[in-house]
Order: sequence, then structure tokens, then C-alpha cells
Amino acid sequence: MPLTALILKSRSPASTAPKASLVENAYVALKAAILSNAFPPGYQAAESDVAAQLGMSRTPVHEAAIRLQAEGLVEVQSRKGILVCAISPRDIREIYELTMALEGMAAEVLALQPRSAAKDLVLDRLEAETRSMEAALKKGDLDRWAAADDQFHRTLTGECGNSRLARMASTIRDQTHRTRLLTLRLRPNPLNAAVEHRAIIEAIRIGNALAAAQNAAEHRRRASQIMIPLLEKINSFGPLPADLNSGEGQR
Repeated sequence: MPLTALILKSRSPASTAPKASLVENAYVALKAAILSNAFPPGYQAAESDVAAQLGMSRTPVHEAAIRLQAEGLVEVQSRKGILVCAISPRDIREIYELTMALEGMAAEVLALQPRSAAKDLVLDRLEAETRSMEAALKKGDLDRWAAADDQFHRTLTGECGNSRLARMASTIRDQTHRTRLLTLRLRPNPLNAAVEHRAIIEAIRIGNALAAAQNAAEHRRRASQIMIPLLEKINSFGPLPADLNSGEGQR
């Protein structure tokens, strides 16, 4: 997605926004640029240059960068500006281990719930997101596929009924999504993802908690086994060019 589109999507007009809103808009826009790899790992620029690219003033961008530094996405360097942190294979391996545990537990919790309209609604959403993945893949739209896949996993953890689990999953999701986008066009098309999603859905539907947990955890394990070696290879190349995730000429 072009950077300008990310900004238009993520912020409201700055002319009428109070300072808090300006900082929030800068935070959302800068984070979106990082997670989409419009500003890829290793990207470095002066705060004024980043602000110009985002169409914002320097002060809210600086404050947004401080927040993102606390999240481990950037380093704010004196006299050097903003550095987008590399994605460490070791960190991602640990994050995937947590993700496997959390999503396995979310699937188990859902499977153990008695049949209800609310549970059926969650299952319908998971199925709809899986169909969206299939439709996007059929059209060769990997960005839309990734968005639908991300939404599937958000629904799985966010609607399982355990709010603490959902919050924990949310805190680590950004890095897995960033890694998925970074490696998206470097790996074979994810043809089996929808099949694996439906295995999770069906186990939840019939109330097989053990199978639901195993299917969800193994789904993430298989993804990590593909992505971590690719990430190690990417990191060996050094800093990446901006707009790495643009689909032009890569499909």
C-alpha cells in the first residue's frame, strides 16, 4: 500500500486536531508505515524527513517515535533521527512460541464453550475471513490475503471470551504481522493456510478442544518454520530499501 494511502487511511485533518490528536495521528501513520514495511527494518532518516513523508510536523512525529521506541519498533537516536529496528529471528522465534500457546488456548477455550448464537457468530466470522483469504489468493492479491489472514487470528484470540488472553495476543501480534508482510513475496503462495484454518474451525465447531488447540498451535508452528529461515536470510543482506512491500514487479 503506498505511504500516502496509509496516511490518508490512518489520520484525520490536522488543521482542526488538538495536540493529542496530532500525536495520535502521527503514531498511527508511523506505525502503519513500519508494519507495512513502507519503512522497512534498518530504515533510518531524520525526524524532519520522516515528518515530511508523513505530511506532518516534526513535534508530533518525535512524540510518536518515543511511543514506538517503547514498543520496540524504532530507536530514536540523537542527531541521527529515527531508526526502524530490525526484526530479530530470535525474537520472532520466541514470539511465535508465545503465539502458538495463546492461539492454541484460544481455540481450546472456544471449543469448550457450549453451542450458542454468540459462538456461531464467531465461527461464521472465522469462516468468512478464510473465504476472503481464498478469494484474495485466487486474484493474486497477497496484501489482501495477509489482511484477511491477520483478521482471522485477531478474531480467534479476540473473541475467545478470555480478555486477558486477548490482550496478551494483541501485544505481540504486530511483530508477527510485520514479519509475515516482510516475507510475503519471498515464499511460495500460502495455499494450505485456508485448509488449516478450516481444521481449526471444525474442531471448535464440534467441541473437540484437544484437536482445536493442536490445530491452532501447529498452524503457527508451520508458519514459523517457513518465515524464520527467510528472515535470517533477509537480515544477512543488511538494510532494506523503502517500500519493500510494494507489489509492483514482484508478483
